[in-house]
This record gives sequence, C-alpha cells and structure tokens, in this order.
Amino acid sequence: MEQLGVVIVAAGKGTRMGTEESKQYLLLDNKPILVHTLEVFHSMPEISHIILVVEEGDEQRCEQYKQQYGFAKISDIVSGGKERQSSVLKGLRSLSDQVVWVLVHDGVRPFITAKDIVACWRQAQDDGAAVLAVPVKDTIKVVNALGHIESTPDRRSLWAIQTPQAFRLDHLIYAHEQALKDDFTGTDDAMLLERLGEKVAVVEGSYTNIKITTPEDLAWAEYSIHLNKGENKS
Repeated sequence: MEQLGVVIVAAGKGTRMGTEESKQYLLLDNKPILVHTLEVFHSMPEISHIILVVEEGDEQRCEQYKQQYGFAKISDIVSGGKERQSSVLKGLRSLSDQVVWVLVHDGVRPFITAKDIVACWRQAQDDGAAVLAVPVKDTIKVVNALGHIESTPDRRSLWAIQTPQAFRLDHLIYAHEQALKDDFTGTDDAMLLERLGEKVAVVEGSYTNIKITTPEDLAWAEYSIHLNKGENKS
C-alpha cells in the first residue's frame, strides 16, 4: 500500500487572534488547539508519517507534546520559513522517501474528520490532486479599489477552500520548486499545481472544519466541543 504522510503547518503567529500566545497553542478544552489537530491524524491507520512545521523556537515545546501525548507518528519537527509556502516546502522535503501521497493541513483546523481526510485522499488518487471545500453560502461581490462593486459572480460556482489538500508528494514538491524559481506566491498549495496546468478535484467537506483565526472562532470552538460532550452523555 502506498504510504500517506501529512505536513501540518503551525508556524504562524495569528495576529488576528489578538493574543500574545500563538493561536495554535491556545487552550481548547484544556488542550492546545494544535494537539486536537494532531490527535485526529495520529489516530488514522492510513497515515504513516507526520511532519510538524513550527515557528523557530517552538520546536522544544512541540517535542514535549509529542512525548506527552504519544504522537509516535511525528517523524520530524522542523522550523518554518518566512511565509507559509516556504514552510510547507520545508515540511515536504522532510518526509520519508517511502511516502507517495501527502496531505497538507493547517494546524488550527482541529475539527477535521477522518472521514473527510480519507475522502480527499481517495479523490486525489483518482485525479492526481484534491482539496476539501464547501459551497459558498453568501452572495460574493467583486469590489474595486474605490469600494465600488464591479461584478457579482454566480454563487453556484464558488467554493470556500479548506485543508487538508492531497497530492502526490513528488508532484507537489516540483510545483513548489517551480514557484520558488519563478518567485511566485500562491494563496494555497493547490494553486501551485493549477498554474502548471494540473487538474485539482474538489471534495465537499464540512462547514464545521473551520480555521480558528479570531476570538469569535475560538468561542465557537469551545461551544462546539462542550455541546458535543453533552450529546455524547445523553
């Protein structure tokens, strides 16, 4: 069976959270958000290797998490680059040569489910690359620099992209290296393959797979966890 690895990116500061502590280390139900995320991937038999990319100086803290929570699948903890894209590439290069497929996931998306992870990976095996996404609920407007509406895209064609995103490891490394060579920065990993003409499939995920970025997100996350605990008791 072809091995599946995951690069979990947790190197950001998260200034929109408004806290001194980086958002991935804030507590959610008495555990760091990042630990919740790692637990999902570590519990999956399909995943053989986890690379954790963190801000320089946070390696020791994450090594302690690895020991404390028994995350034996974490094969490396590496310091990130100046931007997310360079952090991902460092993580990709740290994966074992035995890994054929790779998932790239945000460390602050702790509500991802194993079911959606597997669905994304399976679709990538069929199409070469795949991303999780959800249909946009709101009407979207294209607005110019003066604050005037220029157009209204058809909402039926708009999807909000999430992580994980799944790729053949060698293809994604090549796309990253080409972007580096061309001094191109994409908004996500899929964009780096798109610019090379590669097909990327979309897999419908869940609206609960939020990226915890603001205080409101954290409040929702706390509420969701406690709500689920109450449902499990009943």
